[in-house]
Amino acid sequence: MKKLFTLVLFVFLGVQTGFSQSDQSAVNQESMQRTIMQLQHDVYEVQLNLHQAQRQLKNGILVSTIGYSVTILGGQLLGNNPELGRGLLYAGGAIGIAGTVVLVKGFNKISLGPPTKPKSWN
Repeated sequence: MKKLFTLVLFVFLGVQTGFSQSDQSAVNQESMQRTIMQLQHDVYEVQLNLHQAQRQLKNGILVSTIGYSVTILGGQLLGNNPELGRGLLYAGGAIGIAGTVVLVKGFNKISLGPPTKPKSWN
């Protein structure tokens, strides 16, 4: 009888351990799914920021190039037509600075700041 009781006790403990492991496995799988969803969300945000920054950087480069080209043209015209040349110098400089501001804003979209360390890495 003592042997039978010991055998039943071991079987009961084995079944109990198996259930607790399957519960723990379900919790680990749920945690893994949440982590994957968070990673997908983070990757989407990074891709969206890069896409928006790419458009803004291209526009900034275009505006800056036009502005500084007008500045060069104004400098060339200073000898022949000083009034027009001076006007083009000022206008081109202003356009070039505006393009540079657009570029800086585009770079600010890329740099979101230093990443935060996940709590699970401590």
